[in-house]
Order: sequence, then C-alpha cells, then structure tokens
Amino acid sequence: MLRSHTCGELRKAHVGTEVVLSGWVQRSRDKGGLLWIDLRDRYGITQLTFDESKSDAKVLETARKLGREFVVQAKGLVVERYSKNDKLPTGEIELEVTALEILNAAKTPPFIIEDDTDGGEDLRMKYRYLDLRRNEVRSKLEVRSKLAIAVRNYLADLEFIEVETPVLIKSTPEGARDFVVPSRINQGQFYALPQSPQTFKQLLMVSGFDRYFQIVKCFRDEDLRADRQPEFTQIDCEMSFVNRDDVLGVFEGMTRHLFKTIKGVELDKFPHMTYADAMEKYGSDKPDVRFGMEFINLNEQTQQKGFNVFDQAELVVGICAKGCADYTRKQLDALTDFVRRPQIGAKGMVYMKCNADGSYKSSVDKFYSQDDLKGWAAKANAEAGDLVLVLSGDKNTVRKQMNELRLYMGDALGLRNPNEFSPLWVVDFPLLEWDEETERYHAMHHPFTSPLLEDIEKLDAEPGEVRANAYDMVINGVEIGGGSIRIHDKEMQKLMFKHLGFTDEEAKAQFGFLMDAFEYGAPPHGGIAFGFDRLCAMFGGSETIRDYIAFPKNTSGRDVMIDSPSPVDENQLKELGIGLS
Repeated sequence: MLRSHTCGELRKAHVGTEVVLSGWVQRSRDKGGLLWIDLRDRYGITQLTFDESKSDAKVLETARKLGREFVVQAKGLVVERYSKNDKLPTGEIELEVTALEILNAAKTPPFIIEDDTDGGEDLRMKYRYLDLRRNEVRSKLEVRSKLAIAVRNYLADLEFIEVETPVLIKSTPEGARDFVVPSRINQGQFYALPQSPQTFKQLLMVSGFDRYFQIVKCFRDEDLRADRQPEFTQIDCEMSFVNRDDVLGVFEGMTRHLFKTIKGVELDKFPHMTYADAMEKYGSDKPDVRFGMEFINLNEQTQQKGFNVFDQAELVVGICAKGCADYTRKQLDALTDFVRRPQIGAKGMVYMKCNADGSYKSSVDKFYSQDDLKGWAAKANAEAGDLVLVLSGDKNTVRKQMNELRLYMGDALGLRNPNEFSPLWVVDFPLLEWDEETERYHAMHHPFTSPLLEDIEKLDAEPGEVRANAYDMVINGVEIGGGSIRIHDKEMQKLMFKHLGFTDEEAKAQFGFLMDAFEYGAPPHGGIAFGFDRLCAMFGGSETIRDYIAFPKNTSGRDVMIDSPSPVDENQLKELGIGLS
C-alpha cells in the first residue's frame, strides 16, 4: 500500500505516529521559511508542513515544485497543530514531512477543484473526472452507493433474488421511443435497448422466481429534463401470489427503511389517494401534500352572474393563499404573467382579497356583489387577510394550470420545505387514456396492467371509465415509483391488446412469447419500479438527477467528455448493412 492512513482519518490521538499519506495537492502556501500543503483524497484533507530549519533540503525542494492536483506520497510524523482549524475533522493535527515523492505531475486544472469552484457547468461536464474529485459531487455518489447497498440488503432479507435481464431486446411500439441497435449478423434487423425489463420480470414469475429484483439500466429516447436522462436506473421488482396491498406493504416498508437508515427520518404510514381525488384536489397525479391549498370548485358561486369568462367555462377553480391579501398590484400582475406563460397557457387570472374590515375586493367587482364574494370566501374557507386566486376553462386543462400556480405559491410562501417528506400512494389510475392524435386508446401505464375486477365489464361500453389496478408512490410532488398488478391470463391479455388497437397478428408478433408463457401456468403477480436516480436526488436534497450519475449526459443528450454520440466509420456502417444518405 502506498499509504498507511487516509487524508481524512488522522486525529489528535495519532500525534507522535509515523504515517504515510497519498493524495492530490489541493493548495500550497509558501511563507519562505515555512511551507504548508493541503493534501486531499476522497476521505478528507490533511495539512503537510515543511520547515526550512528542520526539513531535509531535497524534500523541501520537491515540495516547492508541486502544483495543484499533483499526485504525491508523503511520509512523516503526526504533530499537534499550533493554529487549529475547526472547519476540518483533521484540523487539530498536521504532518511534519520527512520524505516526499511525486507519484504523478499534473497540468493546472481548468477550474478550481473545491466546493466553491469557479468552473461553469459545461466546463465541469467536459472534465467530469475532475469535477468528481470535489466533495460536493463525490458525496452525491456516496449517497447513491449507500442507497443501492441498503436496497439490496433489505430485499435480500425478504428473500428477493437479483436476476440480470437482457440489454439487447425486441423493439415494441408502446411507450417512449426505443434506442435501436443494428445487428451485423442479421442485417436489416435491429435490437432495442430496454425501456424497462417488464416482460422479462413477468416471465421470471412464470418461471417460479416469486420474488425478483434488479438495479437495472433502462433507456428511453425522449426529450430531456432535470429529472430525465436517456439512460437511467430503476429498482425493478416483481412478486408472485400477491395482491395490491401486499406489494404496497413491502415497498412502503423498504422506503421507510431507506429514509431511516440513510437520512435518519422516520416516516408515518403512507396514506392512499385515488387518481380521481388527486386530480380534483390538486390537478396532478403526483400531488405535493406538504401543504394545503386544495382546489375549490367555484362553479356554483361564480356562474350565471354575467361574467362570460366564468359562465362559459367547464370549471371555475380557486385556491386560498393564507395571509396574502396584502399582495400589491405588482405582485398580482406577476402571478397573472406567470399563468400566462406559454408553458402554462392560461388566458388570465382573477383574484379576491379578504380585507381585514370584513369587506372583499376582487378584480371582477363589477360582476359580483359583496354577498357574491362572501360566498366565494365561504366556499374557500377564506378568512380576513387571505387571498383567493381563480382560474377557469376546460376541466382537464385548467386543473393542470392551477396545479402550476399552486406549486408556485407554495414555493413563494416557503411551504415546500426540502427537509420535510410527505409520501403517499396514488391508486386507481385510469386503465386507458384517449390519444387525440392517433384517435385510439393507449395504456396509461403499459399493456400488461390488470384492470380492477369490478370494472372489467365496462371495457367494451366505457373503456375510458375502467380503472387500473395500478399505483404510484409519490413523495413531495415527485413520482418515485410506480407499478401494478399484472394480467396473468392469456384471454384477458388478448382482450387488453384488442382495446389498444392491436390485431391478433400484431399482438402475436410483438408479445406472442409472453402470451404463450401464460398458457403454462402463470401465477397472479405484480410489481413496481422505482426511479433510482430520482430517489438519490431526493435523498440528497436536489431537483436534478444529473449530479447523482457518475457520467451523465447534458440537456442535449450528449456526453461532452467523450464527445458522444459521434459519427462512426463508414466501414462499420457497411458491415451493418446501413447505407449512407
């Protein structure tokens, strides 16, 4: 070993001990007769000291050659530090160096490798291997490692078996776009990279592996956001001989275990909320329930009063912002501008202030009397000092718009504390959703999700009313995981494919292997997949997943460090049977 200790473990108890340290030079300070060097590794920083009156001349000469990020080995005696640094765990000691060796010289890095760096995001992405030396970034990957180990230990204790499923699979038409991989041996044919191991984990249930899990890479060729990457990681799980509550119990337990062991946070039992209630109260299937501001249906109080905007709306919906009646005209105009942004798309916003004297002031006073506005306040449970914000329009559209306004107000009022966690299960999703573009139904989750038994009879007459035996885990407005009880009967699966617009031939070509497997004794089964990168970001208190991935892509889906994607050699394309345009 080129070291006896790490740069983060020496303490006052080590004074008088001869040690060997290896690491990177973070910075040096030369005061003529005295020279100090901060030596860093992944465990911390130890100060090295050199004294012209004591140090060997050759050692001192070598020390003065060192630049930032040189890799060195230092041997010496641990001594108590005269000027202690209470910001460092090693701040009570330093190393009087007796021998020093340069293990590798280094170019001056393009940015300062410290928590408070001077490097912009693009530059740090290009030199990601240097950015990973910074404590702030490395600690995020340590969180990821601890989570992965805790997940494996928890599931192994419950007799789950970890099984690796194929990465080169068959392309399917449902879901996001596939990344396709050409076959050299079978020219003109293509593999796809898996969007999830869904069908394979169902086949494992048919095989009798009644408790499966995998921390697995998945791939989706879709537009990127802060919480998306073209390749991402799932905690993928499946269980046999279970119902919905069995699955929720196991993975609620796992989540509570992770929060307790990694963050020291005790979570209460997760409440259940139906999809219908989530949309009606919050306008989102992943509601942030750390704060109130539930939606208020104001149709009865606002319509048929001569205000056409409300009269013609399918839904007039409001939220009550407690204590905000003192908002200025400038602040209210800013809220209106917010909801008018193209990403939100509202045409305007109406407000009503509950004044301290018991009167009411709204932006549509000429259409509504004080008694009318009192009715708004009563429906909204608004008191003196409160502000009611109102949007209107098509039911589905306006709920999404109000959801954005609600979250915006939650941020503005400091109600979305990142250190507070409010998890819940959202259940009873629609099985199918209508796509205006293709003019047919699509599976809201995937084609293998089972309908609720009591809704099966609606499949022919009212397919849009059928609820799925599906569930999402939501924490602080983020979908952390989702899954369902699966169809395990061939005839039911054929019926599902029919309602999704598949012909028998298309269903057999795409999923014949699964339907054939169902004929050999498929058990009832269900499962869930967690977005592991999102889970890591939540545990680290971040909104973006990128820093929790060792080598992420940028917002254009590029790896700027290795310059990928990139053209390939023409001969490679010829071997694959792919012609150049």
